[in-house]
Amino acid sequence: MQIVITIAAVLISLAVGIPIGMAYRKKVAESKIQGAENEAKRLLDSAKKEAENLKKEEIFKAKEEAMATRKELDQEIKERRGEVQKQEARLIQKEENLDRRSENFEKKERELDKEFENVEAQKQELEKLYDKEIIELQRIAGLSKEDAKQKLLTEMEKEITAEKAAIIREQEQKAKEEVTKNAKEMLCYAVQKCAADHSQETTVSIVALPNDEMKGRIIGREGRNIKALETLTGIDLIIDDTPEAVVLSGFDPLRREVAKIALEKLIDDGRIHPSKIEEMVEKAKEEVENTIKEEGERAVLETGVIGLHPDVVKLIGKLKYRTSYGQNVLNHSIEVSNLARIMAEELELDPKLARRAGLLHDIGKALDHDMEGTHVEIGVEVLKKYKENALVINAVEAHHGDVEPQTLEAVLVQAADAISASRPGARRETLEAYIKRLQNLEEIADSFDGVEKSFAIQAGREVRIVVKPEKISDDQMTILARDIAKKIENEMDYPGQIKVNIIRETRTVDYAK
Repeated sequence: MQIVITIAAVLISLAVGIPIGMAYRKKVAESKIQGAENEAKRLLDSAKKEAENLKKEEIFKAKEEAMATRKELDQEIKERRGEVQKQEARLIQKEENLDRRSENFEKKERELDKEFENVEAQKQELEKLYDKEIIELQRIAGLSKEDAKQKLLTEMEKEITAEKAAIIREQEQKAKEEVTKNAKEMLCYAVQKCAADHSQETTVSIVALPNDEMKGRIIGREGRNIKALETLTGIDLIIDDTPEAVVLSGFDPLRREVAKIALEKLIDDGRIHPSKIEEMVEKAKEEVENTIKEEGERAVLETGVIGLHPDVVKLIGKLKYRTSYGQNVLNHSIEVSNLARIMAEELELDPKLARRAGLLHDIGKALDHDMEGTHVEIGVEVLKKYKENALVINAVEAHHGDVEPQTLEAVLVQAADAISASRPGARRETLEAYIKRLQNLEEIADSFDGVEKSFAIQAGREVRIVVKPEKISDDQMTILARDIAKKIENEMDYPGQIKVNIIRETRTVDYAK
């Protein structure tokens, strides 16, 4: 019971104390809130006062800065006004100076006008005096103005000719010294490495007979044997008083070779009659065909040219029976091939192209008896037919100057062809062609003004020209020699080179009495 009373007392005290405590706490909180509000109001008033003070200070400072800036601007304006005034003063001074200078210029211009008028007057007087002097000089000299001008031009032309001749001589001498040295070394090296026979072939062949009685058997009854042989071969048989020999004459060396072989076989066999002649001629043709093939293969092997068409190889072999100025064309072609190869190797060019073009350069001569056109045109046509290299075809076409060479190897073929054709003993001209070439040389030299006489000497290798000393000066001789050489190159065909030697001689004769 006591516990219940205690608990009840506690509950009653709690019920009464809680509201009282809450009321007390409320009062305390309200008093704190009021104090905080008062403090905030005080702080706000204090901040407002401070802000007002700061505002007043800033306004004061701004006014002070504005006053200082204004003073500075005023000072700057004063300084600029001073500078402007100084510039105005200087401009005024310059204007005054310009006015004075303008007056001086006008004065000088008037003076110059007067001087110009005086100069014009003096110029007219000088022109009159000049005309009088010219007339007087013409009277004294006995020459008109045009004559004097022409004389002056003539003297100038002589001086220019002398200078031009000196330059030509100097440049030619330098070029000749260098080029001749290099060319001689290379050509001598090439020629020394390539040896060839002298010309021997002609348009006739001789067949030896065992005795003179064989001539009658060759002729046969009523000449039927000789007629059959001439008809089958196309070659003329000349049987004359020459002991133990028969001459075969014909322009075609291939036919002449067939006739020679056939006749030799008939002589060895001893039976000579038309049917046997026909048989031996056929055998001779077969033998010649085999020889042609073998010679073509030998030439190809000797020069090292590979990849040629078999028909082209046969054409090369056919050149064995073709001569040019007495020079065997096959040997000439092999020689040109070797020379071109040697020079190409020395110059570090393409030796294969050079030797191939050298071997084929005269291929057209194998067919020029059967086809129309020059051997160059025929050779180009044949090589195009067999799809030969375009550079080789150009070298063949250019080796006589018909077209411009496209490669240095083509130029080497030209040089090798000239070397092979012009070396001593390589070719043999007919007397008529030789005399005609000498006559042409002298005619070309005589066609130039100032030439007194010309002589073709050293078998046409040199033309010696005597000029008129009153028409051709020493300097003009150089130009004349050059012009004659150019005309010879353009109008003549010749192996090797021709020396143009001009002689000018002045003689003065007097007598002591």
